[in-house]
Amino acid sequence: MNTFKELGLSKSVLDNLDQLGFETPTPIQEQAIPMLLSNDPTDFIGLAQTGTGKTAAFGLPLIDLVDLENKHTQVLIMAPTRELGQQTAQHLKSFCQNNKALNVEVVYGGAAITNQIKALKKPTQIIVATPGRLLDLIKRRAVSLNKVRYVVLDEADEMLNMGFKEAINEILDYASDEKVIWLFSATMPSEIRKIVKKYMDSPLEVSVNQEQKANKDISHKYVITKTTNKIPALRRFLDLQPEMRGVMFCRTRRETQKIADDLSNLGYGVEALHGELSQAQRDAVMKRFKRRSMQLLIATDVAARGIDVNDLTHVLHHTLPDQLESYTHRSGRTARAGKKGISLAFINPRERRRIEEIERKIRITFEPIEVPALDQLRSSRINNWANLIINTDVDKQSEQILHEIEDRFKHMTKEDLLKRLITTQLDHIMGQTDGGGDLNENLGGTSNNRVRSNFHTYFINIGVIDGVTKSDLIHFLSDVSDVQRNHFGAVDMQKNFSTFDVSHEHDQGLADKFTGLEIEGHAIRVHRDTGEEKKSSGKKKRSNKRHSGGSSRGGRTSRRESRRVKERRR
Repeated sequence: MNTFKELGLSKSVLDNLDQLGFETPTPIQEQAIPMLLSNDPTDFIGLAQTGTGKTAAFGLPLIDLVDLENKHTQVLIMAPTRELGQQTAQHLKSFCQNNKALNVEVVYGGAAITNQIKALKKPTQIIVATPGRLLDLIKRRAVSLNKVRYVVLDEADEMLNMGFKEAINEILDYASDEKVIWLFSATMPSEIRKIVKKYMDSPLEVSVNQEQKANKDISHKYVITKTTNKIPALRRFLDLQPEMRGVMFCRTRRETQKIADDLSNLGYGVEALHGELSQAQRDAVMKRFKRRSMQLLIATDVAARGIDVNDLTHVLHHTLPDQLESYTHRSGRTARAGKKGISLAFINPRERRRIEEIERKIRITFEPIEVPALDQLRSSRINNWANLIINTDVDKQSEQILHEIEDRFKHMTKEDLLKRLITTQLDHIMGQTDGGGDLNENLGGTSNNRVRSNFHTYFINIGVIDGVTKSDLIHFLSDVSDVQRNHFGAVDMQKNFSTFDVSHEHDQGLADKFTGLEIEGHAIRVHRDTGEEKKSSGKKKRSNKRHSGGSSRGGRTSRRESRRVKERRR
């Protein structure tokens, strides 16, 4: 491995790299930089995955090749998104921070064009631009490409995926006939080959094999679950790994916003990033994400292009992308700079073929894993909660508040109080929308048989119409049966009835414990589910007497009622 000093860069650039802490070039930098410097001018193609140091691979030689005596625009760098353009310009400015004669400007849509026109009136040797805004500036005669010597197409495949093909062709036609083109891309689809054939002359090419690196640094995994259980499954991973920090990719803007809203309402640190947000909103979201103010960014592919955030532990796929190249770009957000990362896909049983296709074409291997079980969540949550309490600094106001309420707890021992606090944490887990059951599916589309075989399914004639939640129902069942809540599995609530799973080791005589029970005159029936009861229950009309409380009775009332019933039976 060479050092930067051996690549042919000037002392000025090397001094800047030393100040920035750059030590060893990446493979694409090691191969591209001396080739670009020693073969000037030349058309060039650099193939490497996202996050491999392509900006420095073209940015460092450009700084040495620019004629500082020439005040015209000599370099044009096109980027697919505002975010990537800003990052590229920032890196270039840092590379030449000791050279005040070199001016770099970045222009993009979503910002005031008048301010950009004003900035470009200064001598500007390097322009970084998104294609749409650049065309607008060219047509307003605010930018001239007559003297441009170097055109860099950064993330070329992404620009084509975003629909910039015609804009790129038009811009290249505006540029000087003496220009050379440096094209950097993760892949080489046919449309890029057409650009190469039309505009480039015998280009030199460097291709850095990132497949081995991806296999080494990124662990590709998937879980199989129902589409409706993807978010409950995600919640379990978030609860189990509070240190997780990553991006989840979704297919549509609406889906992205809904998932972010739902998770945020449940107390998770997430925000959405998609095209319907204003540029100011997108900038604010990214600023908070980079400050680690949130755990997870929920994003569409287009909105996430150009995101450059260090130390992401996970890339999550709510839905696999249609284009194989998009999977490579997505997963490349993690495992940067030699660090490890996880790319985790949530798929339903029918999507297993897509996993096989990605494995075959990208030559990676996916590891199937399971959605964490409730026992794992319970242990993790209680331990994290205990650590949080131990490490929390005491607020000054707490002493006054304690003085106001301490009489209410005088009858409790320390153990009693801790048990109740632990129960509130367990209630959070049991209150998940998935009902605490097994969320894994097999390729046949049914629940994992190995896990399901440990449970028996029961029927109870209490449903959504009775104003109870899944958590309320589990409390009620546990209180009456004396079976601890962790031994209950999946709960399926319908309008007039529900089914629930119970560990076969703890369901002996379960139905008998509900015999003779009545709530507000309604006889409770519980028995092993045969499937027939569901059909008949849907046809029966419930008495008005039972529904007189309706949903106004609410979950908490139902829970109190179950305890009252339990006391009467004793």
